[in-house]
Amino acid sequence: MLSVVSETRARRIAIRAQQLAGDATSVLDCVGQLGFLQLDPTGVLAAQHLVLWSRVPGYEPTELDRLLWQTKELFQWRAYLWPADALPALRSRMARYLDANDAWTSRARDWLHANPGFRRYVLRELEANGPLLSRRLEDRATVSWSSNGWTTNRNVGQMLEFLNCTGDVAVVGQQGKQRLWDLAERWYPDVRALGADEADAWLAASRARAKGVSRCDGEWYASPDADDRPVRRTTLLSPFDRLIHDRERCEALFGFRYRMEIYVPKAKRQYGYFALPVLHGDRLVGRMDPTFDRTTRKLRINAIYWENEPVDITRPVQSLARQLGADSVEWPLSVYA
Repeated sequence: MLSVVSETRARRIAIRAQQLAGDATSVLDCVGQLGFLQLDPTGVLAAQHLVLWSRVPGYEPTELDRLLWQTKELFQWRAYLWPADALPALRSRMARYLDANDAWTSRARDWLHANPGFRRYVLRELEANGPLLSRRLEDRATVSWSSNGWTTNRNVGQMLEFLNCTGDVAVVGQQGKQRLWDLAERWYPDVRALGADEADAWLAASRARAKGVSRCDGEWYASPDADDRPVRRTTLLSPFDRLIHDRERCEALFGFRYRMEIYVPKAKRQYGYFALPVLHGDRLVGRMDPTFDRTTRKLRINAIYWENEPVDITRPVQSLARQLGADSVEWPLSVYA
């Protein structure tokens, strides 16, 4: 039974539900509580690592690789990393992927139907020779994939993506920035897919647990036993962090208006390409615009924008520098003004 909680309690519950109080015990437990991790399409600061760094004390990126490719306690599906116990629910979603009636799914369905031979070829090659990088597969599309973005005519990549969505192929490893693909039946454990209603309910419960609080008619609701202890910590959030993912919810809960400017033309950006929100206690208090120069191994802080009074972010910035492998940090002239 949910009960109404104050805005202050709601913020604390949401932060603790998102494992941002600094007391996460392991990467696996953290991802289990979050439900999933979103992969970073930009590659700027590797959002999946940044999300875990901001939550798990002493986080080591090699641990994520171990859980994905060695123990298989996590797996990649679409643009997310999931805990293994989500597979029965997601197997249901995979089986139903092409049943949706939205415009994107309709395009994917029509394109797959237009390229049955190409689909069979990809599956046969993986069966005989997998795991394979996408560049090892020939483009045998009868009808090319068209897009307003960068995927136009990238037919092999699109076929693998759609076959991943439908549960036919899986990502089974990584070579640099390239993914290794194989038949899903050889990678995923043999589990029974949940029924549609049961799967949807399981995933909804996972999302609700990760949110901690819900909002209805201007009131915040949480379970009576929700953890609302004060949060005494300062950290930096990825632009893809789930605490701020729902922009309207973030503004209602924290009074903090955040917009990702990755896809905004440079001249029109207000805060920077990859501005990181600053979480201090139970408030979002500012934004930091960083750049990591991999050649000089320098973490450059281009600017910091405070909502009101500045806070000391020296420790989280130094920790971020270590996480990225930076040898030094270059601060702007004005940090706490």
